[in-house]
Amino acid sequence: MGTFEIEAQQDPTKIMNGEEDEDSPIEQVRLTVPNTDDTTLPVWTFRMWFLGILSCALLSFLNTFFSYRKEPLIITQITIQVATLPIGRFMASVLPKKKYKIGSGEYSLNPGPFNMKEHALISIFANAGSAFGNGPAYAVGIVDIIKAFYGRKISFLASWVLIITTQVLGYGWAGLLRKYVVEPAHMWWPSTLVQISLFRTLHEEEENDKDKEYKMSRIKFFFIALVCSFCWYLFPGYLFQTLQSIAWVCWAFPNSVTAHQVGSGLSGLGLGAFTLDWTTVASFLFSPLVSPFFVIVNVFMGYAVIIYIVIPICYWGLNIYSAQTFPLFSSDLFTAQGESYDIRSIVNKDFKLDLLAYAQTGKVHLSMFFAVTYGFSFAAIASTLTHVALFYGKEIKERFQASSKGKEDNHTKMMKKYDDIPSWWFYVLLVVTILVSLLMCIVFKKEIQMPWWGLLFAAALAFVFTLPISIITATTNQTPGLNIITEYIMGAIKPGEPITNVCFKTYGYMSMTQAISFLSDFKLGHYMKIPPKSMFLVQFSSMHRLFGAWSDPNESSAHKDYTLDLTVLFGATAYMPPATALNYNSWILVGTVFNYFIFRYRKKWWQRYNYILSAALDAGVAFMAVVLYFTLGLPEVNLNWWGNNDPEHCRLANCPTARGIIVDGCPNREAGYCPNVGSLLDNHQPL
Repeated sequence: MGTFEIEAQQDPTKIMNGEEDEDSPIEQVRLTVPNTDDTTLPVWTFRMWFLGILSCALLSFLNTFFSYRKEPLIITQITIQVATLPIGRFMASVLPKKKYKIGSGEYSLNPGPFNMKEHALISIFANAGSAFGNGPAYAVGIVDIIKAFYGRKISFLASWVLIITTQVLGYGWAGLLRKYVVEPAHMWWPSTLVQISLFRTLHEEEENDKDKEYKMSRIKFFFIALVCSFCWYLFPGYLFQTLQSIAWVCWAFPNSVTAHQVGSGLSGLGLGAFTLDWTTVASFLFSPLVSPFFVIVNVFMGYAVIIYIVIPICYWGLNIYSAQTFPLFSSDLFTAQGESYDIRSIVNKDFKLDLLAYAQTGKVHLSMFFAVTYGFSFAAIASTLTHVALFYGKEIKERFQASSKGKEDNHTKMMKKYDDIPSWWFYVLLVVTILVSLLMCIVFKKEIQMPWWGLLFAAALAFVFTLPISIITATTNQTPGLNIITEYIMGAIKPGEPITNVCFKTYGYMSMTQAISFLSDFKLGHYMKIPPKSMFLVQFSSMHRLFGAWSDPNESSAHKDYTLDLTVLFGATAYMPPATALNYNSWILVGTVFNYFIFRYRKKWWQRYNYILSAALDAGVAFMAVVLYFTLGLPEVNLNWWGNNDPEHCRLANCPTARGIIVDGCPNREAGYCPNVGSLLDNHQPL
């Protein structure tokens, strides 16, 4: 593993293409991505392989471990970008520079300074370790369900094959769809701009800026923000955890169920609640500094209609689905009496639904909030197909017919210098993966349960939706999921088989999600001018890791028009639950400040510092979270005081409000007494 440069055979010169009509039509891309490519930079280096594999394995372990938190901490590739820079430069200073001839090529452990392209490949390697920003590999959840939830067994080999095949299947889809969602200039993938901005900050020397308004260099700004983020997270992360959710309405009305339901940011509507914790802002929707403002507007409109109009009417006004028998906001399952449903009691030894036990226990009930958000998620999936067909159908058809006239920007033209990945590589990968998956369904049928035809059905469903949803992601930074529709379909076809259902869901949902993640990395490599074959090799290697808007697409700026995208609007609350009202409120507020007000009135500041600030906040929190865990979490050193004993002091937010429903720790609406609270409550006027 040294450096073999078999691509980019052209003269080693920097290529500049500055023709205005070939520049990107997206303003954020023009402000962030350089129109240059240095073909002399080596990419297949020993440093890249060593740091890439190490980063991938480390992030795989850490993200799987931290995924079990209530506010899941995801350590992303941004952290690796920061951490590997000094290590890469150190290796460049100490590794021997001697060159060895192997065949017609040369090999060296140290081909020169640590460069931006190999740094980008390390980051892409590491991205697989965070399941492409999603935390742990999704299929690990199936193993968790079988072992931890149901108390059953699944072999290591069956688990490993299940996880690997769900990863690789998505790569096959991604390879087939690259020319539709990577090469077109309007497919700009907003999240990639954060990495590019950080790479440029860490590697490029800044020119003297004649504009004296912002004198601080980007690298200095980054490290100051990182240190501040690192130090501050000590407070919400350990010393004063109530800062995660400051729900003053609950404090003002400590004995009112309704006040807690309305004011709780974690278990209610979040009115008045706010946070001083970056992990709460970015936990589920990711950094708001990355999302275009028109997306934030769509998310806000959908979220506000559902949370502040639909939910109150359905819960307090209509009491649909016996809503008041259950908590206002919950992802749990309940009996008709509002008690927690014991799922294990209705699953027999064959891992199927025990109909007799189910009849005795009664029907499964969802909270009204969970049921309503499920319905809107179906609307989001339906609108995905119609939205893409109406607004991107013509472009897709043109590219399918190999007519790219007027579609290429300078970045796509510069990438034509490099040998492209042969399509048959992806075909072979796809066929082999499907065959291995089919074999798994046959050999491990007792453990996996899913029939072979279920796998083919899931794969077909994923392939149909991958293109339209990847277009939505590439233009809005929001990704509608197939998790709900897949589990509904298999639940209707084969009811009473829980593992069959989650396996079908994983192959249908995650193969599509993985494909979109791979496409995002392809776009990052596209912007960074990394040879495609190098990208393929690194991405394929990283998959075998430890598992542990009605708008015109030709507009020149994603900030120019604030119009409706029904896919984003209907899918606004797709992450809820487990995402909370506080996650959404804080994300919308912070995103509006930076991507509307600062972008509009301080554009030079936004161009210079916005993405850098996002990266610094993510990295600082991640570093401190790791430090806190290994220094205080493992030894179980806890602080017991008012600011830590309760996340937000809204203890009644999860109480039902229907009369006659008795739940531990909640007021009895008939007697007016709450045994665990120890106070008489006013049942008739809770607020």
